[in-house]
Amino acid sequence: MKFRNLIVATAGAFLLALTSFAQITAIEGMVIGENGAPLVKALVKITRIDIKGNYKCNTDKKGHYFYNGLPLGTYNIAVEVDGKDADGVNGVRTKLGDPTAVNFDLQKIAKMRAAQSAQMSAAASGAGPALTKEAERGMTKEQKEAYDKAIKEREASMKKNKELNDAFTAGLAAIQAKDYPTAVASLTKASELDPKQVAVWAQLADAHVNAATTKTGAEFDAEMAKGIESYNKAIELNPADAATHNNFALALGKAKKFPEMQAELQKAAELDPPKAGQYYYNLGAMLVNAGQSEPAGQAFKKAIELDPKHADSYYQWGVYLVGKASFAADGKVTPVAGTVEAFQKYLELAPTGQFADSAKGMLTSMDTKVDTAYKNPNAAPAKKKK
Repeated sequence: MKFRNLIVATAGAFLLALTSFAQITAIEGMVIGENGAPLVKALVKITRIDIKGNYKCNTDKKGHYFYNGLPLGTYNIAVEVDGKDADGVNGVRTKLGDPTAVNFDLQKIAKMRAAQSAQMSAAASGAGPALTKEAERGMTKEQKEAYDKAIKEREASMKKNKELNDAFTAGLAAIQAKDYPTAVASLTKASELDPKQVAVWAQLADAHVNAATTKTGAEFDAEMAKGIESYNKAIELNPADAATHNNFALALGKAKKFPEMQAELQKAAELDPPKAGQYYYNLGAMLVNAGQSEPAGQAFKKAIELDPKHADSYYQWGVYLVGKASFAADGKVTPVAGTVEAFQKYLELAPTGQFADSAKGMLTSMDTKVDTAYKNPNAAPAKKKK
């Protein structure tokens, strides 16, 4: 009888051991450094949050880390570089079976932070749009403190001279009302009161350029020249603002200064990589409007390379390629390689976009023939046979 009880007890202990063993999990992943290469010997910290537990491991020469033997639970995972947390993911729930994958791309994080800093600087200086509430929530504590400080400094600087503030505000209101002569007058006064205000020069440039569009000939050239001069002043004061370079480029395009326009858009793309595709799309659009199809096509192609999800660039690239199609004697259209794919990619990314109907029409036309037979437009209609 005692022996029988011993067997039962042993079986219970074995079952408990199996149950405990089954709850063991693992976490693994890749860590990419800011230079885009695998990060070697990065410290990965794994902290259990449902109950107390701390674990650590390092990445290998391929940037891979693996930690086995973790109890089933919920964890915060962070990557530490040079003694500081570079990135982290919270609330990771491990699972039984295959390891839970948690990857880190510090290059992507660095680019996002750089873009956010540029946007924050532009907003704080007044050269760019104000940050949205969502953008503010995405800031780190240090970024928020720096942004708030910059805003306060800007406000304090503007309040030092009420006349300057009044002139600047009047200029903005006039731009909104499309009263460009008044805007130019008010912002010119503001620039004279304080020639070190980036926001004043940026808005004055915009006022001059818009005023130029209402004029022709020598008056257009003179007004546009003043706008270009104002943009140069704004960039001189803040050369790292991508938005100002982009707006300057668009003004140069209106003035038909295409080499200078291209240089400014390329600079904007360098300063703000996440928006590089849009900047090159802007370049292509300006070149199309100027009748320069070949450089426009290359700009759209570059936009796609920099931003493979920029839908409008695929459409414009497709339109460019359509111009390369060949026509047989029987009217059959033979598009060059990539034409169909460009329109299909546009529809994949923007099925209800502004060019959706046109893209569908283009695809349909490639399966039809073009009527190449000559018809005299002045000929009388043929009589029907009785």
